[in-house]
Amino acid sequence: MGGGYVLDFSDRTFRDFVGRTTKVDISLDKYSANNSGSKANRLRSFTKLENDYTLGLLLKELHAYVIRKDAKAGKLRTSGYYDEFKKVYERLLSGQIIEHIDAIQAINDDKDFHQLAKLIRESIEKNEPEAALDRLHTFLFKFLKELCDSHGVVYTKEESVNAVYGKYIKAIKEKELIESDMAEKIIQSTFQVIQAFNDIRNNRSFAHDNPVLNYDESIFIFSNVTALVKYIQTLELKHKNMSIAEAKPDWTVDF
Repeated sequence: MGGGYVLDFSDRTFRDFVGRTTKVDISLDKYSANNSGSKANRLRSFTKLENDYTLGLLLKELHAYVIRKDAKAGKLRTSGYYDEFKKVYERLLSGQIIEHIDAIQAINDDKDFHQLAKLIRESIEKNEPEAALDRLHTFLFKFLKELCDSHGVVYTKEESVNAVYGKYIKAIKEKELIESDMAEKIIQSTFQVIQAFNDIRNNRSFAHDNPVLNYDESIFIFSNVTALVKYIQTLELKHKNMSIAEAKPDWTVDF
């Protein structure tokens, strides 16, 4: 950056570039540091205000942009010229927008289950959680059915995800797998969360021709659902559920 400039971007092209890459509108007032609306100051504010993962996405695309620009201009760089910059955005991207996304893994040999987990992961890596809400709902349903099977819980294919979840909760309570009253109350409260997820899937996701839920609320839903899945996995592992113990996440499968 030189002065108030960022590379060769105009105000409009810079806003479009950041928006396409991160889904953030960098023209918002909060990025106008010290009442200066210059592109450079907005970028500096962006680095301070946004999370590591979002910043890493932008730096990675800026890196690719500079490489393309240099190549077009015939500039020859040494192989190590961009290495330090690359290390920065790779470190930033090593964090995740969804803390427990690794909990989204198939727990049986069903190829569709593995492919579903893979597609959800890809959406999160692209910073597009809203595009995978319907898949997350499907994953949760498959996950809970598999757990019910492992506990001998009977359900019908007509039952909703929250009905299956309710049966799972009842089963682990009867087996006294939950040790504290507080954990039990939290688990019980999540029944309403799962019930509300049906509405999101049917009316605010790509499952149908819907207006899709906004990015921030999609992140919030993803974070809560994956945290629940992670807790259930930990609980089942503690009590030696082999369906969970034998599951191995594999994001490279391609069917």
